[in-house]
Amino acid sequence: MQPLEQLRAMVAGKKVALIGAGVSHKPCIELLAGLGAVLTLCDRKEKLEDFGEYAATLTRLGVHLSLGEHYTDGFAGQDIILRTPGYEYFQPALQAAKAAGALVTSEVELFFELCPCEIVAVTGSDGKTTTTTLIAEMFKAAGRKVFLGGNIGAALLPMLAEVQPGDVAVAELSSFQLISMRRSPTVAVVTNVTPNHLDHHKDMQEYIDAKRNILLWQTPPCRAVLGYENDISRAMQADCKGEQVWFTRLRETDNGAFLRAADDTLCYADKASGTVTPVLPRAEVKLRGLHNVENLLAAIAAVWGRVPVAAMRQVGSSFTGVEHRIEPVRLLDGVQYYNDSIASSPTRTIAGLRSFDRKIILIAGGYDKKIPYAPLAPELIAHVKTLILMGQTGPIIEQALRADPGFAGCDMQILHASTMEDAVAQARAAARPGDVVSLSPASASFDMYPNFEVRGRDYKRIINALPE
Repeated sequence: MQPLEQLRAMVAGKKVALIGAGVSHKPCIELLAGLGAVLTLCDRKEKLEDFGEYAATLTRLGVHLSLGEHYTDGFAGQDIILRTPGYEYFQPALQAAKAAGALVTSEVELFFELCPCEIVAVTGSDGKTTTTTLIAEMFKAAGRKVFLGGNIGAALLPMLAEVQPGDVAVAELSSFQLISMRRSPTVAVVTNVTPNHLDHHKDMQEYIDAKRNILLWQTPPCRAVLGYENDISRAMQADCKGEQVWFTRLRETDNGAFLRAADDTLCYADKASGTVTPVLPRAEVKLRGLHNVENLLAAIAAVWGRVPVAAMRQVGSSFTGVEHRIEPVRLLDGVQYYNDSIASSPTRTIAGLRSFDRKIILIAGGYDKKIPYAPLAPELIAHVKTLILMGQTGPIIEQALRADPGFAGCDMQILHASTMEDAVAQARAAARPGDVVSLSPASASFDMYPNFEVRGRDYKRIINALPE
C-alpha cells in the first residue's frame, strides 16, 4: 500500500484533533481533511474571526473548533490527537486523552512511520539547523531528491505523496518533537547537549532523555553520529544500536570525521578499512567560526558512504550559511553588523563570540528559559567591549557578569536598552570604524517576539533603515 493510502486508512472517518494552526499544521489540516478525517482544531484563539484569512479555509474544510481558555476540552472523544511541538507532551489534559484511548502523535511522527525512503535526522542544543542544511545540500549536490523538514522548513507529512523509495528525507528534530517519538531515523546525528529549554522540561534529565529518542528506536543497519567533545552526546554511545561514528575538531579519531592538525584539513577516518580520506582544507570552508567547522564535520560523518567526497567538498567550499546564524547584515560607516538571532542560549552566543578576531559590541538578552548564565560571563569578558542588554534576562546576564572574578579587571561598558531600536541606536553610537556589532542574545525571543526569526528580521530591518 502506498504511504498516502496507509495514512488514509489510518484517518478516514476518524475523529482527529490538531493542537494549534501554526506553520506545520495548516498544510496538515488540508491533507487530513482531504483524506476523510473528521477534524477538530484546538486553539487558544477566542473565535473563528481571530484566524484572519485562514478562517475561510477552516470553514470550507468543515473543521470543528474548540477555542479559548478551555480549548483542551476538544481532546475528549478524539481518536487521534496531533500535538504541535510547542504543546508539552506531559500536559495533564493530553495525558488524560491518551489514557482514554486517543492516539497522541504529531505530523513528524506520522511521517517517520509512513516514509518510504531513508531518513537522516539531526538533533542537539546547538548547530542543528546548519548541520541539517549542510546534509541536505550534500545530498542535493550528489543528485538526490531531498525532502527537508521537521524543526526546519516545511511540514514533512504533506510531502508524503511525492516521496519515492530512492529519495532521502532530512529532518531537524527538537527535544519537543523527540520527547514522544518511538521511531528513529536511519542516520541519527547528535551535535551536543547543553542546558536549554529548562522552562519547558521538568529538569535537565528529561531534556537529555528526549534527545536520546533519536537513537533509542534505531534498527540496524543504521548509523549514529555523535559529537565527541560534549560529555552528554559522547555518553550516548551506550544507546547506539548499529554503526557509531564521531565528529571532533579538537583531536584525531580513527572512527569518524575530524580536523587534522598537521595540515588543517577536514578528514574522515573509516574504522572498518583503516583509511583516512581528506575532504577539504579548512581554508576553503566558507562558513564563519570554528563551531561551523564542527557542523561541517558532523554533516560529513552523516553522509559518508552515501555521497561522493566531491559533493561534500563542493558544499563545504561554497555554502555561506543560514539566515540568523552570524549572518552579515550591513557594513555602515566602517562598522560590520551581524544577525545571530538563532543564539537563544549561552553556548550559541559563546560560539558566535569566538568567531571574531577582535572584541565586539554585543546586543544580548531576551526571554528567560531558566538556564544558567555563569558560563557566559568569562566569554563576555574575553570577547566584548560594549554590552547592550535588553529583555527579561538583561539583568540576569549582568548579575552573572559582575559575579565573575574576572569582571573587576575589565573595562567593558554595559548599557541597557528598552527596545531593539534603542539597542541598535546605542550600538551605533558606541561603534567606531572597524568595529563589529552582533545581535547574539543568549536568550529566547518570547518576551518581545514570537520567535527568533521575527527578532532577527526586525533587527535587520532596523539596521538596513539606518541613514548613511
